[in-house]
Amino acid sequence: MPGPLDVLDAAAVRRWCEAGLHDLTTCREEIDDLNVYPVPDGDTGTNLVLTMESVVEAVRAADPSDLGAVLKAMAHGALMGARGNSGVILSQLLRGIAEVLGSPRHGELPDLCRALERAADLGYAAVAEPVEGTVLSVARAAADAATRGGVTLSGVARAAADGARVALARTPDQLPALAQAGVVDAGGRGLCVLLDTLVRVITGESAGAPPAVVPRDRSGIVVAREAGSAEFGYEVQYLLDADDTAVGGLKTRLAALGDSLVVVGGDGLWNVHVHVNDVGAAVEAGVEAGRPHRITVTRFADQIAGERAASAPTASADAPGRAGRGVVAVAAGPGLVDLFVSAGATVVTGGPSANPSTREILDAIAATGAREVLVLPNDGNVVGAARQAADSAATTVAEVHVVPSRSPVQGLAALAVHDPARTFADDAIAMTDAARATRWGEVTTAVRDAQTTAGQCRAGDVLGLVEGDVVIVGAEVVEVADALLDRLLASGGELVTVITGADASADSVEEMVSRVRRDHPVVDVEVHDGGQPHYPLILGVE
Repeated sequence: MPGPLDVLDAAAVRRWCEAGLHDLTTCREEIDDLNVYPVPDGDTGTNLVLTMESVVEAVRAADPSDLGAVLKAMAHGALMGARGNSGVILSQLLRGIAEVLGSPRHGELPDLCRALERAADLGYAAVAEPVEGTVLSVARAAADAATRGGVTLSGVARAAADGARVALARTPDQLPALAQAGVVDAGGRGLCVLLDTLVRVITGESAGAPPAVVPRDRSGIVVAREAGSAEFGYEVQYLLDADDTAVGGLKTRLAALGDSLVVVGGDGLWNVHVHVNDVGAAVEAGVEAGRPHRITVTRFADQIAGERAASAPTASADAPGRAGRGVVAVAAGPGLVDLFVSAGATVVTGGPSANPSTREILDAIAATGAREVLVLPNDGNVVGAARQAADSAATTVAEVHVVPSRSPVQGLAALAVHDPARTFADDAIAMTDAARATRWGEVTTAVRDAQTTAGQCRAGDVLGLVEGDVVIVGAEVVEVADALLDRLLASGGELVTVITGADASADSVEEMVSRVRRDHPVVDVEVHDGGQPHYPLILGVE
């Protein structure tokens, strides 16, 4: 490895990102184990790795000879790929470093010193209520120590890494939950890994490793969180295209809805993270500010259940004696979660506008404790991740099959015919046939002007979609839902399933159901409160 370096050029920054991803991946399980919090961001090591994967992908696509382009790609990749509270804060730290190193100037402090100071400033600014004893404390200590490292690049890097290591060891004194568990802060440990990697890239030598602290009994704090109180039941995260002027109002509204609020970004693109009870209101706040996308919703209760199941003898993927058949289902919204859980599935939160990671699906497969597992993605965007998880699980689970359900109503139809008494192949075929035999549609609201297959729509128009394609543009939810059901029932059907979302109007649903029963008297209608964001109505016809 080249070194020592006098300056961080484009090639060195790229090497740091790639080596940082490698080192975080190597330490991922250790960092996850340090974490005393089984709810977001419960898998800090995993979230940091996923964030850095996005960084590396972006950096590799940039001009390798252009420092500005590489730094811009590093910051943008981190913002786009930030996962969980820890990943969002890391994205701000990398943004601060990119801002300074991308505009070097001569002054009293070396560029890397100023870069680390800017990183710490942005990290603290991103968090509505900064907490000491976290990665923020470690970042600030690294920046302060860097100023005492002299004027050489290697001296500054070593001083920053040493300062971070000392601060990491102090985190249990700052957070009682860490002291009780006998661990240091997981996010801070991840930052130490990245700073140690930077030392190695600059000097060609290895930095000292922060001591790994083995967790003690964590049962007393099993429902603690990395940030925020136990008052709020959901983590909501999304990317937001919005004018910078709209972000202040967004923060104010989200702060009134919940806690653990982090909004980072700039130049029209933001990463939003908050803990709330009202998922729909959190997403609606984003819609009012701009255009939210890549929305993920996680219910804390599911992660707690998954954590406990994963620690049970039959729930570990590599535990002996796996037996029976399990089902993993992706769902968004408390009602949908309850529907799938009551039907016997292990649930991964996600759904029409949320994309759980391969790792989350893989963990759910392991948590079933079963030898044979059927996976219901319930969203076309999740099928790929589900198949990757199935491939990864093949070495520890005898058989995993992904039923290609692209909607929750398809998943419910598949689960209705699930029969563990059949052979695994026959069960998989029957569930796949049931999913494919279910026609499905969705009603939602346009968030911007666009040209669709049904014609021009304006922001605020009500859209009717059939299997993902816009087929109706209207003004009222009931009007669009009626027309959508007429299309779905045109080729027949015996059962209509209606899944109501968080923003559904009870009167509108009752009016729509009454019309179906009047116009299609031989068709049965089932209504379930799904509570999913974004889509007031999801419709299925079997």
